Amino acid sequence: MQNLLKKHEVGVFALGGLGEVGKNMYCVEYQNEIIIIDAGIMFPDDHLLGIDYVIPDYTYLKQNEHKIKALFITHGHEDHIGGIPWLLREIKIPKIYASGIAVGLIKNKMQEHRGVHYNLLEFFENDRIRFKHLKVGFFRTNHSIPDSYGIVVSTPQGKIVHTSDFTFDFTPTGPDADYAKMARLGNEGVKLLLSDSTNAEIETFTKSETTISENIRDIFSRIKGRAVVATFASNIHRVQQIVEASIATDRKIAVFGRSMERTIEVGTEMGYIKAPHGTFVSAKALKYFKPHEITILSTGSQGEPFAALSRIANRTHKQIKIQPGDTVIFSSSPIPGNQPSINKTINQLFRQGANVITHSPLTDTHTSGHAGSEELKLMLKLIKPCFFMPVHGEHRMLKKHAETALSTGVKKGNEFVLDNGDVLAISNNKARIAGNVEASSVFIDGKGIGDIGNIVLKDRKILSEDGLLSAIVTIDEEKNRTIGKSVIVSRGFVYMKDHTALTKEISHMVDQHVDNLLKKENKLHIHSLKKEIIRILNRYIYNKTERNPMILPVIVTV
Repeated sequence: MQNLLKKHEVGVFALGGLGEVGKNMYCVEYQNEIIIIDAGIMFPDDHLLGIDYVIPDYTYLKQNEHKIKALFITHGHEDHIGGIPWLLREIKIPKIYASGIAVGLIKNKMQEHRGVHYNLLEFFENDRIRFKHLKVGFFRTNHSIPDSYGIVVSTPQGKIVHTSDFTFDFTPTGPDADYAKMARLGNEGVKLLLSDSTNAEIETFTKSETTISENIRDIFSRIKGRAVVATFASNIHRVQQIVEASIATDRKIAVFGRSMERTIEVGTEMGYIKAPHGTFVSAKALKYFKPHEITILSTGSQGEPFAALSRIANRTHKQIKIQPGDTVIFSSSPIPGNQPSINKTINQLFRQGANVITHSPLTDTHTSGHAGSEELKLMLKLIKPCFFMPVHGEHRMLKKHAETALSTGVKKGNEFVLDNGDVLAISNNKARIAGNVEASSVFIDGKGIGDIGNIVLKDRKILSEDGLLSAIVTIDEEKNRTIGKSVIVSRGFVYMKDHTALTKEISHMVDQHVDNLLKKENKLHIHSLKKEIIRILNRYIYNKTERNPMILPVIVTV
Protein backbone atom coordinates (compact mmCIF):
# COMPACT_ATOMS: atom_id res chain seq x y z
CA MET A 1 0.00 0.00 0.00
CA GLN A 2 2.98 2.32 0.51
CA ASN A 3 3.33 2.47 -3.26
CA LEU A 4 -0.37 3.27 -3.71
CA LEU A 5 -1.10 5.84 -0.99
CA LYS A 6 0.57 9.14 -0.30
CA LYS A 7 1.56 9.69 3.32
CA HIS A 8 -1.42 11.93 4.11
CA GLU A 9 -4.05 9.75 2.33
CA VAL A 10 -6.50 7.31 3.90
CA GLY A 11 -7.04 4.07 1.98
CA VAL A 12 -10.45 2.36 1.88
CA PHE A 13 -10.90 -1.00 0.18
CA ALA A 14 -12.97 -4.19 0.28
CA LEU A 15 -11.58 -7.71 0.32
CA GLY A 16 -15.14 -9.02 -0.13
CA GLY A 17 -18.66 -7.66 -0.57
CA LEU A 18 -18.33 -5.75 -3.85
CA GLY A 19 -19.91 -7.33 -6.92
CA GLU A 20 -21.41 -10.05 -4.71
CA VAL A 21 -23.85 -10.56 -1.84
CA GLY A 22 -21.78 -12.01 0.97
CA LYS A 23 -18.22 -12.35 2.35
CA ASN A 24 -18.27 -8.78 3.58
CA MET A 25 -14.88 -7.42 4.60
CA TYR A 26 -13.91 -3.76 4.45
CA CYS A 27 -10.67 -2.08 5.51
CA VAL A 28 -9.59 1.45 6.42
CA GLU A 29 -5.85 2.11 6.37
CA TYR A 30 -3.86 5.17 7.41
CA GLN A 31 -0.08 5.02 7.63
CA ASN A 32 0.70 2.18 10.08
CA GLU A 33 -2.89 1.40 11.15
CA ILE A 34 -5.52 -0.87 9.60
CA ILE A 35 -9.10 -1.19 10.86
CA ILE A 36 -11.09 -4.18 9.53
CA ILE A 37 -14.89 -4.08 9.40
CA ASP A 38 -16.54 -7.54 9.31
CA ALA A 39 -15.14 -10.92 8.26
CA GLY A 40 -17.86 -12.80 6.43
CA ILE A 41 -18.31 -15.84 4.24
CA MET A 42 -20.33 -16.42 1.11
CA PHE A 43 -22.21 -19.61 0.36
CA PRO A 44 -21.23 -21.21 -2.96
CA ASP A 45 -23.13 -21.05 -6.23
CA ASP A 46 -24.10 -24.26 -8.03
CA HIS A 47 -20.96 -24.13 -10.20
CA LEU A 48 -18.68 -24.32 -7.13
CA LEU A 49 -19.02 -28.07 -6.86
CA GLY A 50 -18.23 -29.53 -3.45
CA ILE A 51 -17.28 -26.16 -1.95
CA ASP A 52 -18.66 -25.41 1.53
CA TYR A 53 -17.83 -21.71 1.86
CA VAL A 54 -16.12 -18.89 0.02
CA ILE A 55 -13.96 -16.44 1.98
CA PRO A 56 -11.82 -13.44 0.96
CA ASP A 57 -8.15 -13.79 0.15
CA TYR A 58 -6.32 -12.55 3.26
CA THR A 59 -2.93 -12.16 1.52
CA TYR A 60 -2.76 -8.37 1.88
CA LEU A 61 -3.68 -8.51 5.57
CA LYS A 62 -1.11 -11.25 6.15
CA GLN A 63 1.58 -9.11 4.54
CA ASN A 64 0.56 -6.15 6.72
CA GLU A 65 -0.33 -8.02 9.91
CA HIS A 66 1.75 -5.59 12.01
CA LYS A 67 -0.58 -2.72 11.02
CA ILE A 68 -3.85 -4.39 12.05
CA LYS A 69 -5.33 -2.81 15.17
CA ALA A 70 -8.73 -4.50 15.43
CA LEU A 71 -11.62 -6.22 13.70
CA PHE A 72 -15.02 -4.60 14.24
CA ILE A 73 -18.21 -6.63 13.70
CA THR A 74 -21.36 -4.79 12.65
CA HIS A 75 -23.79 -7.66 13.41
CA GLY A 76 -24.05 -11.41 13.78
CA HIS A 77 -25.02 -12.71 10.34
CA GLU A 78 -22.79 -15.32 8.69
CA ASP A 79 -21.87 -13.06 5.78
CA HIS A 80 -20.31 -10.76 8.40
CA ILE A 81 -18.91 -13.14 11.05
CA GLY A 82 -18.59 -16.51 9.29
CA GLY A 83 -15.01 -15.92 8.16
CA ILE A 84 -13.62 -15.11 11.61
CA PRO A 85 -12.25 -18.62 12.39
CA TRP A 86 -10.54 -18.81 8.99
CA LEU A 87 -9.10 -15.30 9.36
CA LEU A 88 -7.69 -16.15 12.79
CA ARG A 89 -6.02 -19.27 11.41
CA GLU A 90 -4.07 -17.07 9.02
CA ILE A 91 -3.53 -13.81 10.91
CA LYS A 92 -3.15 -12.62 14.47
CA ILE A 93 -5.91 -10.08 15.17
CA PRO A 94 -5.13 -8.16 18.39
CA LYS A 95 -8.79 -7.48 19.27
CA ILE A 96 -12.23 -8.35 17.91
CA TYR A 97 -15.02 -5.96 18.88
CA ALA A 98 -18.68 -7.03 18.64
CA SER A 99 -21.90 -6.23 20.44
CA GLY A 100 -24.88 -8.06 21.93
CA ILE A 101 -26.05 -11.20 20.17
CA ALA A 102 -23.02 -11.13 17.84
CA VAL A 103 -20.77 -11.79 20.85
CA GLY A 104 -22.73 -14.94 21.73
CA LEU A 105 -22.82 -16.16 18.13
CA ILE A 106 -19.06 -15.67 17.68
CA LYS A 107 -18.30 -17.52 20.93
CA ASN A 108 -20.58 -20.35 19.87
CA LYS A 109 -18.92 -20.50 16.43
CA MET A 110 -15.41 -20.58 17.90
CA GLN A 111 -16.31 -23.67 19.95
CA GLU A 112 -16.22 -25.56 16.65
CA HIS A 113 -12.66 -24.32 16.02
CA ARG A 114 -10.90 -25.27 19.22
CA GLY A 115 -7.27 -24.25 19.47
CA VAL A 116 -7.78 -20.97 17.55
CA HIS A 117 -6.93 -18.11 19.91
CA TYR A 118 -9.06 -14.96 19.87
CA ASN A 119 -9.54 -11.84 21.99
CA LEU A 120 -13.24 -10.90 21.83
CA LEU A 121 -14.42 -7.67 23.47
CA GLU A 122 -17.92 -6.25 23.65
CA PHE A 123 -18.59 -2.68 22.57
CA PHE A 124 -21.59 -0.55 23.51
CA GLU A 125 -23.47 2.07 21.59
CA ASN A 126 -21.73 5.13 23.00
CA ASP A 127 -18.21 3.69 23.17
CA ARG A 128 -15.31 5.41 21.40
CA ILE A 129 -12.31 3.18 20.73
CA ARG A 130 -9.09 5.08 20.08
CA PHE A 131 -5.88 4.18 18.33
CA LYS A 132 -2.93 6.42 17.50
CA HIS A 133 -4.42 7.95 14.34
CA LEU A 134 -7.88 6.42 14.06
CA LYS A 135 -10.97 6.44 16.30
CA VAL A 136 -13.99 4.17 15.99
CA GLY A 137 -17.56 4.89 17.10
CA PHE A 138 -20.97 3.30 16.55
CA PHE A 139 -24.64 4.05 15.84
CA ARG A 140 -27.54 1.64 16.24
CA THR A 141 -29.47 0.53 13.15
CA ASN A 142 -32.42 -1.77 12.48
CA HIS A 143 -31.81 -5.09 10.75
CA SER A 144 -33.21 -8.64 10.80
CA ILE A 145 -30.97 -9.50 13.76
CA PRO A 146 -30.69 -7.59 17.05
CA ASP A 147 -27.74 -5.35 17.87
CA SER A 148 -26.84 -4.20 14.39
CA TYR A 149 -24.54 -1.18 14.24
CA GLY A 150 -23.11 1.24 11.76
CA ILE A 151 -19.41 2.00 12.18
CA VAL A 152 -17.81 5.47 12.20
CA VAL A 153 -14.05 5.64 11.61
CA SER A 154 -12.62 9.07 12.38
CA THR A 155 -9.44 9.68 10.38
CA PRO A 156 -7.11 12.67 9.91
CA GLN A 157 -8.90 13.23 6.57
CA GLY A 158 -12.43 13.13 7.96
CA LYS A 159 -15.09 10.65 9.05
CA ILE A 160 -15.74 7.43 7.15
CA VAL A 161 -19.18 5.93 7.85
CA HIS A 162 -20.13 2.31 7.14
CA THR A 163 -23.89 1.73 7.51
CA SER A 164 -23.66 -2.08 7.54
CA ASP A 165 -26.97 -3.82 6.63
CA PHE A 166 -29.96 -1.72 7.67
CA THR A 167 -33.57 -0.74 7.21
CA PHE A 168 -35.53 2.22 8.54
CA ASP A 169 -38.17 0.43 10.59
CA PHE A 170 -40.27 3.00 12.46
CA THR A 171 -42.13 0.32 14.43
CA PRO A 172 -39.35 -2.19 15.12
CA THR A 173 -39.63 -5.24 17.35
CA GLY A 174 -36.47 -4.09 19.18
CA PRO A 175 -34.91 -0.69 20.00
CA ASP A 176 -35.17 2.20 17.57
CA ALA A 177 -32.29 3.06 15.29
CA ASP A 178 -30.33 6.12 16.45
CA TYR A 179 -31.63 8.65 13.92
CA ALA A 180 -30.34 11.56 16.00
CA LYS A 181 -26.76 10.28 15.87
CA MET A 182 -26.99 9.72 12.10
CA ALA A 183 -28.24 13.28 11.60
CA ARG A 184 -25.54 14.62 13.93
CA LEU A 185 -22.87 12.83 11.92
CA GLY A 186 -24.23 14.46 8.76
CA ASN A 187 -24.20 17.91 10.34
CA GLU A 188 -20.64 17.45 11.62
CA GLY A 189 -19.45 16.37 8.18
CA VAL A 190 -18.79 12.94 6.67
CA LYS A 191 -16.03 12.48 4.13
CA LEU A 192 -17.06 9.04 2.80
CA LEU A 193 -20.17 6.87 3.15
CA LEU A 194 -20.15 3.10 2.54
CA SER A 195 -23.75 1.89 2.39
CA ASP A 196 -25.64 -1.42 1.97
CA SER A 197 -26.82 -1.92 -1.64
CA THR A 198 -28.62 -5.29 -1.44
CA ASN A 199 -32.10 -3.88 -2.12
CA ALA A 200 -31.04 -0.83 -4.13
CA GLU A 201 -33.25 -1.95 -7.03
CA ILE A 202 -36.39 -2.12 -4.87
CA GLU A 203 -38.26 1.19 -4.96
CA THR A 204 -40.36 1.02 -1.81
CA PHE A 205 -39.74 1.19 1.94
CA THR A 206 -39.19 -2.19 3.56
CA LYS A 207 -42.19 -3.46 5.55
CA SER A 208 -41.95 -3.27 9.33
CA GLU A 209 -41.22 -6.41 11.35
CA THR A 210 -44.23 -5.53 13.52
CA THR A 211 -46.57 -5.98 10.51
CA ILE A 212 -45.05 -9.38 9.81
CA SER A 213 -45.47 -10.35 13.47
CA GLU A 214 -49.20 -9.58 13.32
CA ASN A 215 -49.58 -11.56 10.07
CA ILE A 216 -47.81 -14.62 11.47
CA ARG A 217 -49.98 -14.58 14.59
CA ASP A 218 -53.12 -14.30 12.43
CA ILE A 219 -52.03 -17.26 10.26
CA PHE A 220 -51.30 -19.36 13.37
CA SER A 221 -54.78 -18.67 14.75
CA ARG A 222 -56.30 -20.24 11.63
CA ILE A 223 -54.16 -23.39 11.43
CA LYS A 224 -56.05 -26.49 12.62
CA GLY A 225 -53.16 -29.00 12.52
CA ARG A 226 -49.41 -28.80 13.06
CA ALA A 227 -47.62 -25.58 12.08
CA VAL A 228 -44.30 -26.27 10.36
CA VAL A 229 -42.33 -23.03 9.95
CA ALA A 230 -39.11 -22.59 7.96
CA THR A 231 -37.08 -19.41 8.27
CA PHE A 232 -33.50 -18.18 8.40
CA ALA A 233 -31.93 -19.37 11.65
CA SER A 234 -30.08 -16.06 11.96
CA ASN A 235 -33.29 -13.98 11.84
CA ILE A 236 -33.76 -13.88 15.60
CA HIS A 237 -36.57 -11.31 15.39
CA ARG A 238 -38.54 -13.73 13.19
CA VAL A 239 -37.80 -16.68 15.46
CA GLN A 240 -39.15 -14.72 18.43
CA GLN A 241 -42.28 -13.80 16.44
CA ILE A 242 -42.88 -17.50 15.73
CA VAL A 243 -42.35 -18.28 19.42
CA GLU A 244 -44.86 -15.61 20.41
CA ALA A 245 -47.44 -16.84 17.86
CA SER A 246 -47.01 -20.39 19.19
CA ILE A 247 -47.48 -19.26 22.79
CA ALA A 248 -50.60 -17.24 21.83
CA THR A 249 -52.15 -20.32 20.20
CA ASP A 250 -51.10 -22.77 22.98
CA ARG A 251 -48.52 -24.64 20.94
CA LYS A 252 -45.31 -26.37 22.01
CA ILE A 253 -42.25 -25.85 19.81
CA ALA A 254 -39.87 -28.53 18.55
CA VAL A 255 -36.70 -27.24 16.86
CA PHE A 256 -34.96 -29.00 13.95
CA GLY A 257 -31.74 -28.06 12.18
CA ARG A 258 -28.34 -27.51 13.73
CA SER A 259 -28.13 -23.77 13.01
CA MET A 260 -31.66 -23.23 14.34
CA GLU A 261 -30.84 -25.13 17.53
CA ARG A 262 -27.74 -22.95 17.95
CA THR A 263 -29.77 -19.76 17.44
CA ILE A 264 -32.34 -20.83 20.04
CA GLU A 265 -29.57 -21.75 22.48
CA VAL A 266 -27.66 -18.45 22.13
CA GLY A 267 -30.80 -16.31 21.82
CA THR A 268 -32.39 -17.82 24.94
CA GLU A 269 -29.19 -17.57 26.95
CA MET A 270 -28.80 -13.88 26.08
CA GLY A 271 -32.47 -12.99 26.53
CA TYR A 272 -33.41 -12.40 22.87
CA ILE A 273 -35.64 -15.47 22.67
CA LYS A 274 -38.24 -15.24 25.43
CA ALA A 275 -40.59 -18.13 26.19
CA PRO A 276 -42.08 -19.69 29.35
CA HIS A 277 -40.41 -22.80 30.67
CA GLY A 278 -41.70 -25.87 28.81
CA THR A 279 -42.44 -24.07 25.53
CA PHE A 280 -39.64 -25.93 23.73
CA VAL A 281 -39.96 -29.71 23.65
CA SER A 282 -37.90 -32.53 22.19
CA ALA A 283 -38.81 -34.43 19.04
CA LYS A 284 -39.57 -37.50 21.16
CA ALA A 285 -42.15 -35.53 23.18
CA LEU A 286 -44.25 -34.58 20.14
CA LYS A 287 -46.24 -37.82 20.32
CA TYR A 288 -47.78 -36.65 23.60
CA PHE A 289 -49.43 -33.61 21.98
CA LYS A 290 -52.31 -33.20 19.55
CA PRO A 291 -51.49 -31.74 16.09
CA HIS A 292 -53.01 -28.32 16.90
CA GLU A 293 -50.71 -28.09 19.93
CA ILE A 294 -47.47 -28.37 17.93
CA THR A 295 -45.15 -25.97 16.09
CA ILE A 296 -42.17 -27.40 14.24
CA LEU A 297 -39.50 -24.73 13.71
CA SER A 298 -36.89 -25.71 11.14
CA THR A 299 -34.15 -24.66 8.77
CA GLY A 300 -34.51 -25.12 5.01
CA SER A 301 -36.45 -22.06 3.85
CA GLN A 302 -34.17 -21.86 0.78
CA GLY A 303 -34.56 -25.50 -0.27
CA GLU A 304 -31.07 -26.43 0.94
CA PRO A 305 -30.78 -30.18 0.27
CA PHE A 306 -29.53 -31.20 3.71
CA ALA A 307 -31.62 -28.79 5.79
CA ALA A 308 -34.37 -30.11 8.03
CA LEU A 309 -37.34 -29.05 5.89
CA SER A 310 -35.86 -30.55 2.71
CA ARG A 311 -35.34 -33.86 4.48
CA ILE A 312 -38.92 -33.71 5.77
CA ALA A 313 -40.14 -32.97 2.24
CA ASN A 314 -38.28 -35.87 0.63
CA ARG A 315 -39.18 -38.29 3.45
CA THR A 316 -35.60 -38.83 4.67
CA HIS A 317 -35.99 -37.11 8.05
CA LYS A 318 -35.73 -39.72 10.79
CA GLN A 319 -38.09 -38.00 13.25
CA ILE A 320 -40.64 -35.95 11.31
CA LYS A 321 -43.06 -37.08 8.59
CA ILE A 322 -45.70 -34.87 6.98
CA GLN A 323 -49.19 -35.62 8.27
CA PRO A 324 -52.56 -34.72 6.72
CA GLY A 325 -53.56 -31.31 8.04
CA ASP A 326 -49.99 -29.97 8.41
CA THR A 327 -49.45 -26.37 7.33
CA VAL A 328 -45.94 -25.43 6.20
CA ILE A 329 -45.06 -21.72 6.35
CA PHE A 330 -42.08 -20.31 4.46
CA SER A 331 -41.21 -17.20 6.47
CA SER A 332 -38.56 -15.96 4.07
CA SER A 333 -38.07 -14.66 0.57
CA PRO A 334 -36.08 -16.64 -2.01
CA ILE A 335 -32.42 -15.72 -2.35
CA PRO A 336 -31.67 -15.21 -6.08
CA GLY A 337 -30.86 -18.59 -7.63
CA ASN A 338 -32.63 -20.63 -4.95
CA GLN A 339 -36.17 -20.57 -6.41
CA PRO A 340 -35.86 -23.95 -8.27
CA SER A 341 -34.78 -25.72 -5.05
CA ILE A 342 -37.58 -24.04 -3.09
CA ASN A 343 -40.16 -24.98 -5.73
CA LYS A 344 -39.01 -28.60 -5.58
CA THR A 345 -39.41 -28.65 -1.80
CA ILE A 346 -42.87 -27.04 -2.03
CA ASN A 347 -44.04 -29.59 -4.61
CA GLN A 348 -42.83 -32.48 -2.45
CA LEU A 349 -44.70 -31.06 0.55
CA PHE A 350 -47.92 -30.68 -1.46
CA ARG A 351 -47.60 -34.27 -2.71
CA GLN A 352 -47.55 -35.44 0.90
CA GLY A 353 -50.75 -33.57 1.70
CA ALA A 354 -49.40 -30.45 3.41
CA ASN A 355 -50.87 -27.00 2.98
CA VAL A 356 -48.03 -24.63 2.06
CA ILE A 357 -47.99 -20.87 2.71
CA THR A 358 -45.29 -18.80 1.07
CA HIS A 359 -44.55 -15.09 1.26
CA SER A 360 -46.98 -13.21 -0.97
CA PRO A 361 -48.94 -9.91 -0.98
CA LEU A 362 -51.87 -11.77 0.61
CA THR A 363 -49.81 -13.58 3.25
CA ASP A 364 -46.89 -11.39 4.35
CA THR A 365 -44.72 -13.82 6.30
CA HIS A 366 -41.37 -12.13 5.65
CA THR A 367 -39.74 -8.74 5.29
CA SER A 368 -36.21 -7.98 4.24
CA GLY A 369 -33.50 -6.73 6.55
CA HIS A 370 -32.12 -4.51 3.79
CA ALA A 371 -33.16 -0.99 2.84
CA GLY A 372 -35.09 -0.24 -0.35
CA SER A 373 -34.11 2.75 -2.47
CA GLU A 374 -36.32 5.21 -0.54
CA GLU A 375 -34.57 4.25 2.69
CA LEU A 376 -31.19 4.53 0.98
CA LYS A 377 -32.13 8.07 -0.01
CA LEU A 378 -33.01 8.87 3.60
CA MET A 379 -29.65 7.53 4.82
CA LEU A 380 -27.85 9.62 2.21
CA LYS A 381 -29.80 12.72 3.26
CA LEU A 382 -29.03 12.14 6.94
CA ILE A 383 -25.31 11.44 6.48
CA LYS A 384 -24.71 13.95 3.64
CA PRO A 385 -21.38 12.48 2.51
CA CYS A 386 -18.85 14.26 0.36
CA PHE A 387 -17.88 10.97 -1.34
CA PHE A 388 -19.94 7.81 -1.73
CA MET A 389 -19.00 4.14 -2.15
CA PRO A 390 -21.86 1.60 -2.43
CA VAL A 391 -21.05 -1.77 -0.84
CA HIS A 392 -22.60 -5.22 -0.24
CA GLY A 393 -24.23 -5.99 -3.56
CA GLU A 394 -23.85 -7.35 -7.06
CA HIS A 395 -22.48 -4.86 -9.57
CA ARG A 396 -25.89 -3.77 -10.90
CA MET A 397 -27.03 -3.08 -7.30
CA LEU A 398 -23.92 -0.95 -6.67
CA LYS A 399 -24.56 0.98 -9.88
CA LYS A 400 -28.19 1.60 -8.99
CA HIS A 401 -27.20 2.77 -5.49
CA ALA A 402 -24.63 5.15 -6.99
CA GLU A 403 -27.36 6.63 -9.23
CA THR A 404 -29.56 7.04 -6.15
CA ALA A 405 -26.72 8.88 -4.39
CA LEU A 406 -26.38 11.32 -7.29
CA SER A 407 -30.13 12.01 -7.17
CA THR A 408 -29.85 13.01 -3.50
CA GLY A 409 -27.07 15.55 -3.99
CA VAL A 410 -23.77 13.67 -4.13
CA LYS A 411 -21.70 15.45 -6.81
CA LYS A 412 -21.08 13.67 -10.10
CA GLY A 413 -17.63 12.13 -9.95
CA ASN A 414 -17.76 11.74 -6.18
CA GLU A 415 -19.42 8.32 -6.42
CA PHE A 416 -17.15 5.26 -6.72
CA VAL A 417 -18.46 1.87 -7.88
CA LEU A 418 -15.48 -0.37 -7.16
CA ASP A 419 -14.47 -4.02 -7.27
CA ASN A 420 -12.95 -6.03 -4.45
CA GLY A 421 -9.32 -4.97 -4.02
CA ASP A 422 -9.69 -1.49 -5.54
CA VAL A 423 -8.15 1.10 -3.21
CA LEU A 424 -9.95 4.41 -2.79
CA ALA A 425 -7.50 7.06 -1.57
CA ILE A 426 -9.11 9.86 0.46
CA SER A 427 -7.48 13.19 1.14
CA ASN A 428 -8.90 16.42 2.48
CA ASN A 429 -10.65 17.60 -0.67
CA LYS A 430 -10.49 14.73 -3.14
CA ALA A 431 -10.72 10.99 -3.65
CA ARG A 432 -9.03 8.84 -6.27
CA ILE A 433 -8.68 5.17 -7.20
CA ALA A 434 -5.07 4.55 -6.26
CA GLY A 435 -4.69 0.98 -7.53
CA ASN A 436 -5.59 -2.41 -6.11
CA VAL A 437 -4.53 -5.14 -3.71
CA GLU A 438 -5.03 -8.91 -3.93
CA ALA A 439 -8.71 -9.71 -3.32
CA SER A 440 -9.62 -12.97 -5.02
CA SER A 441 -11.86 -15.66 -3.52
CA VAL A 442 -10.62 -18.59 -1.45
CA PHE A 443 -12.61 -21.83 -1.40
CA ILE A 444 -13.11 -23.91 1.71
CA ASP A 445 -13.73 -27.61 1.17
CA GLY A 446 -14.34 -29.51 4.42
CA LYS A 447 -11.75 -28.42 6.98
CA GLY A 448 -9.28 -27.27 4.33
CA ILE A 449 -8.61 -23.65 3.51
CA GLY A 450 -7.29 -22.42 0.21
CA ASP A 451 -6.45 -25.89 -1.11
CA ILE A 452 -9.16 -25.89 -3.79
CA GLY A 453 -8.20 -23.99 -6.90
CA ASN A 454 -9.71 -23.38 -10.32
CA ILE A 455 -8.12 -26.53 -11.78
CA VAL A 456 -9.85 -28.70 -9.16
CA LEU A 457 -13.18 -26.95 -9.81
CA LYS A 458 -12.72 -27.43 -13.56
CA ASP A 459 -12.13 -31.15 -13.03
CA ARG A 460 -15.24 -31.40 -10.84
CA LYS A 461 -17.28 -29.62 -13.51
CA ILE A 462 -16.07 -32.07 -16.19
CA LEU A 463 -16.87 -35.02 -13.95
CA SER A 464 -20.35 -33.66 -13.17
CA GLU A 465 -21.20 -33.05 -16.84
CA ASP A 466 -19.31 -35.66 -18.92
CA GLY A 467 -18.16 -38.24 -16.39
CA LEU A 468 -14.96 -40.27 -16.30
CA LEU A 469 -13.46 -42.99 -18.49
CA SER A 470 -10.56 -45.06 -17.25
CA ALA A 471 -8.37 -47.31 -19.43
CA ILE A 472 -6.41 -49.88 -17.40
CA VAL A 473 -3.47 -51.32 -19.35
CA THR A 474 -1.24 -54.15 -18.11
CA ILE A 475 2.34 -54.24 -19.51
CA ASP A 476 4.99 -56.93 -19.29
CA GLU A 477 7.94 -54.68 -18.44
CA GLU A 478 10.55 -57.31 -19.33
CA LYS A 479 9.08 -58.10 -22.80
CA ASN A 480 7.93 -54.48 -23.29
CA ARG A 481 4.43 -55.40 -24.51
CA THR A 482 0.82 -55.45 -23.30
CA ILE A 483 -0.67 -58.44 -21.53
CA GLY A 484 -4.26 -59.30 -22.40
CA LYS A 485 -6.85 -56.68 -23.28
CA SER A 486 -7.09 -53.30 -21.58
CA VAL A 487 -10.01 -52.86 -19.17
CA ILE A 488 -12.32 -49.90 -19.79
CA VAL A 489 -14.25 -48.45 -16.82
CA SER A 490 -16.94 -45.77 -17.19
CA ARG A 491 -18.32 -43.62 -14.37
CA GLY A 492 -20.95 -41.10 -15.38
CA PHE A 493 -19.96 -41.28 -19.06
CA VAL A 494 -21.87 -44.23 -20.57
CA TYR A 495 -23.61 -47.26 -19.11
CA MET A 496 -21.20 -49.95 -20.26
CA LYS A 497 -23.72 -52.80 -20.61
CA ASP A 498 -25.63 -50.72 -23.16
CA HIS A 499 -22.48 -49.73 -25.06
CA THR A 500 -20.43 -52.92 -25.33
CA ALA A 501 -19.45 -52.21 -28.94
CA LEU A 502 -18.06 -48.78 -28.04
CA THR A 503 -16.22 -50.23 -25.05
CA LYS A 504 -14.61 -52.94 -27.20
CA GLU A 505 -13.56 -50.36 -29.81
CA ILE A 506 -11.94 -48.19 -27.16
CA SER A 507 -10.14 -51.19 -25.63
CA HIS A 508 -8.85 -52.37 -29.02
CA MET A 509 -7.68 -48.87 -29.94
CA VAL A 510 -5.79 -48.42 -26.68
CA ASP A 511 -4.07 -51.84 -26.94
CA GLN A 512 -3.06 -51.28 -30.55
CA HIS A 513 -1.73 -47.80 -29.89
CA VAL A 514 0.20 -48.81 -26.77
CA ASP A 515 1.78 -51.80 -28.53
CA ASN A 516 2.88 -49.59 -31.42
CA LEU A 517 4.46 -47.11 -29.02
CA LEU A 518 6.22 -49.86 -27.08
CA LYS A 519 7.74 -51.25 -30.31
CA LYS A 520 9.20 -47.83 -31.10
CA GLU A 521 10.64 -47.31 -27.60
CA ASN A 522 13.39 -49.43 -26.07
CA LYS A 523 12.46 -48.23 -22.57
CA LEU A 524 9.05 -47.95 -20.94
CA HIS A 525 7.99 -44.32 -20.36
CA ILE A 526 4.77 -44.48 -18.33
CA HIS A 527 4.16 -40.72 -18.30
CA SER A 528 4.45 -40.48 -22.11
CA LEU A 529 2.17 -43.50 -22.55
CA LYS A 530 -0.53 -41.91 -20.38
CA LYS A 531 -0.37 -38.64 -22.32
CA GLU A 532 -0.73 -40.52 -25.60
CA ILE A 533 -3.70 -42.54 -24.34
CA ILE A 534 -5.43 -39.33 -23.22
CA ARG A 535 -4.72 -37.66 -26.57
CA ILE A 536 -6.10 -40.42 -28.80
CA LEU A 537 -9.12 -41.17 -26.61
CA ASN A 538 -10.12 -37.50 -26.27
CA ARG A 539 -10.26 -37.15 -30.05
CA TYR A 540 -11.92 -40.54 -30.70
CA ILE A 541 -14.58 -40.24 -27.97
CA TYR A 542 -15.54 -36.69 -28.94
CA ASN A 543 -15.95 -37.75 -32.59
CA LYS A 544 -18.15 -40.68 -31.50
CA THR A 545 -20.21 -39.06 -28.74
CA GLU A 546 -19.56 -35.26 -28.78
CA ARG A 547 -18.67 -35.51 -25.11
CA ASN A 548 -15.43 -34.87 -23.24
CA PRO A 549 -15.20 -37.18 -20.23
CA MET A 550 -12.18 -37.03 -17.99
CA ILE A 551 -9.70 -39.65 -19.27
CA LEU A 552 -7.80 -41.50 -16.55
CA PRO A 553 -5.21 -43.98 -17.90
CA VAL A 554 -3.85 -46.57 -15.44
CA ILE A 555 -0.63 -48.42 -16.35
CA VAL A 556 0.04 -51.64 -14.43
CA THR A 557 3.52 -53.17 -14.90
CA VAL A 558 4.39 -56.80 -14.11
